[in-house]
Amino acid sequence: MNHFIGLVGTNSDKSTNRQLLQFMKQHFSEKATIEIVEIRDLPLFNKPEDKTLPPLVKEVADKIEQADGVIISTPEYDHAVPASLMSALNWLSYGIYPFVDKPVMITGASYGTLGSSRAQAHLRHMLDSPELKARIMPSSEFLLNHSLQSFDEENNLKDFEKTEELSNLFDDFLIFVNIVNQLVHAHGSNKKAAANFSWENQ
Repeated sequence: MNHFIGLVGTNSDKSTNRQLLQFMKQHFSEKATIEIVEIRDLPLFNKPEDKTLPPLVKEVADKIEQADGVIISTPEYDHAVPASLMSALNWLSYGIYPFVDKPVMITGASYGTLGSSRAQAHLRHMLDSPELKARIMPSSEFLLNHSLQSFDEENNLKDFEKTEELSNLFDDFLIFVNIVNQLVHAHGSNKKAAANFSWENQ
């Protein structure tokens, strides 16, 4: 059975994106294990002079490295991901490269009508950067709008069609993970390229 990291893409104490990942953990428990990982306790990224990473950053990186894939659920702030998620990804690509060739599924919940489509596009762009180089599941976008009204008291999604849509996407992700994990021949080169990349030399 696959083991995934469910990365909560916000430092908010109350988030429907956290709820969505918790629902997925329970709903898909017979298909995969999902470990919820928080970013709220990570410090704001500030390049350390001695290049030493905070212990919590190393802990999160190790969890991602060992997982079969990552599910990131992000809200949308000003057409982009939250600053806390951007900061976390900055840490997770600073001298460490756990996302290189890692299968990633992106989801998002928002209070409004439009969902988090622009934040998801922004996140895809970031995950495709030279230092992250994740394998992002293509042609998939799960948007949970009006998310404050989307869950019942037991944290289940109320909308059957939305639940079915998410289930179909998750099944596709399981296939995607299997395919990506066979694409191993360039992994060493990709990790080396990420480690050697420097914007200062461009």
